[in-house]
Amino acid sequence: MTQKPVVRCAIYTRKSSEEGLDQAFNSLDAQHEACAAYIASQRHEGWKLVPDRFDDGGHSGGTLDRPALQRLLAEIDAGRLSMVVVYKIDRLTRSLVDFGRLVERLDASGCSFVSVTQAFNTATSMGRLTLNVLLSFAQFEREVTSERIRDKIAASKKKGLWMGGALPLGYDRHPDPMRRELVVNRAEAEVVGTLFRLYDDLGNLRLVEIEAQRLGLRSKSVTLSSGQVRGDALFQRGQLHHLLTNPVYIGRIRHKDQTYLGQHTAIIEPDLWDRVQAKLIAAAARPRGRNETPTDSSILTGKLREETGDPLTPTHTLRHGRRFRYYVSNRLIAGGTDPTGWRLPGPALEATLRQIVVGHLRKQASSHAILAEPDASGAAELLRRAQAMADRIGAEPGLVGAFIASGTIWQNRLELHLAPSAIAGELSVPEVGLAPGLLNLSNPFTLRRRGIETKIIAGAMVPAPDPVLQRTLAEAHQWARALKEGVQLIEIARSTGHSKPHIRARIGLAFLAPDLQTAILDGQQPASLSVAQLIRYDLPKDWNEQRRLFAVI
Repeated sequence: MTQKPVVRCAIYTRKSSEEGLDQAFNSLDAQHEACAAYIASQRHEGWKLVPDRFDDGGHSGGTLDRPALQRLLAEIDAGRLSMVVVYKIDRLTRSLVDFGRLVERLDASGCSFVSVTQAFNTATSMGRLTLNVLLSFAQFEREVTSERIRDKIAASKKKGLWMGGALPLGYDRHPDPMRRELVVNRAEAEVVGTLFRLYDDLGNLRLVEIEAQRLGLRSKSVTLSSGQVRGDALFQRGQLHHLLTNPVYIGRIRHKDQTYLGQHTAIIEPDLWDRVQAKLIAAAARPRGRNETPTDSSILTGKLREETGDPLTPTHTLRHGRRFRYYVSNRLIAGGTDPTGWRLPGPALEATLRQIVVGHLRKQASSHAILAEPDASGAAELLRRAQAMADRIGAEPGLVGAFIASGTIWQNRLELHLAPSAIAGELSVPEVGLAPGLLNLSNPFTLRRRGIETKIIAGAMVPAPDPVLQRTLAEAHQWARALKEGVQLIEIARSTGHSKPHIRARIGLAFLAPDLQTAILDGQQPASLSVAQLIRYDLPKDWNEQRRLFAVI
């Protein structure tokens, strides 16, 4: 009688959590006992259990980075195993992609895989098909469970609950384990307040780091369950930046790119927080290795974000001795290129927002929509104060930043949230009495490219006069008048320093329809109209045709 070849079998067991592993007979032992009994029942097939155990306690099935599994795979690669036995297939992996990789690796070494409670093995094609189906459901269950956990965390954070993680300096967990709240640690809160005040005074992380070390300020001390102590060290710049940008200190809970009102007590006053954030953003925009401070203030610093949630950071460039300010997506400043990033001209953006805010305030005032509950007896005086506030914002270009709390710019719209404290103070009314529609506004917003220039078009705003268009129109009239007086074109070219083709291409602007010329001089021309677009066409002699051609470009 021919003896069956020996099939060297290894048992693999896994448990996701560490709960119960300290018991004399735990889940890993139960899995191992069931698998060993199955191997014993296959002794007539030559199956033999190897003495080594491969147990992963407290490891998720969503990854292959498990110590016992890696030892098992090393044994398989060495050709010392012929069969892997598990209690259920999800003990080995819950990922269909990972399972495919494992099967390929087992096949390459001539090793098979058996689940003792599901009565199949990978030595047959039907076993592989069944295994793929079961793993698909296992992965589906894992993903659904992950989604439920993520949704629960998001919902809890929206309610202001603390959902775990590294405790921030200044707070401890609530003594009641059933309450997911933070409680203020007074001693640590003093350290946090000192760091914020230091940055508010110094405006430089390196200087704050030096001063904090001089004062002996240290990070939070945390004792792990193993008894190991972490933290309690001097601050580094990276730690300081993380601390200074953590919204938990103003009583908010962060979830991804959003923050929600928390159920814990704030440590830092809103005014101090706003000043520190503005200085951090401004510091991030400064070129490294330089200490110069921009001479033009960016009044919207720290207030605007673009559609991805990335802050719009003020920056500037020098060309031909002139300084040009911009608001740029922070990821473009941090490094690299991104075609979706924004680069908006600073003065134009500030003027646009100023006009939008002024128009919104005047509209709300004229509609008596300033207060949530209008008071007829004081309506006239409130209207007067609101109109005066709008006039003041319109007359002082740098003032609008104080009235904007935050804003988001999308591809086709602009959303602004006005600062209730600034408006209430200007109108001498309580903040809680302001109408919600007064503080939140949405406006159409688009950009038009004109060469290297970006033109901002927001709603029904009136475009600013175009000095290039106005100068070219005036020159066209001068050249046309000179030709009528008998001056030769070559003489005009010689006296002006322009070429004859240059003059020929532009002299026709003197014969534009009168209303188009008036619009250019008054700054009321279509926002996209430029000299390049005017000279691109053979100028029609019919004024109506000119209006049709240029009024909608």
